[in-house]
Amino acid sequence: MSAITRDEVEHLARLSRLALADDELDHLAAQLDQIITAVARVQEVAAEDIPPTSHALPLTNVYRPDEVRPSLPPEQALAGAPAAEEQRFRVPRILDEEA
Repeated sequence: MSAITRDEVEHLARLSRLALADDELDHLAAQLDQIITAVARVQEVAAEDIPPTSHALPLTNVYRPDEVRPSLPPEQALAGAPAAEEQRFRVPRILDEEA
């Protein structure tokens, strides 16, 4: 991989509308060259027979079947509510009528 040049950094800065001093251009050229070199090294290591992963450790979801179970009748569930209406909890309105 060829090194990124100071002129290329200056061109990118101009396209990005960044005003950079000469010493900043030199400094950024060296930093960008290190980044490009590191990315190239990572690309060399990646093999096609290794599947991409989203996590370092193998994770599996634990599922259980949904089962209908007995629950509280509405009257008992709403017994301790400060306000109830039509077998539902009544809560203060927080949105306008238009929302």
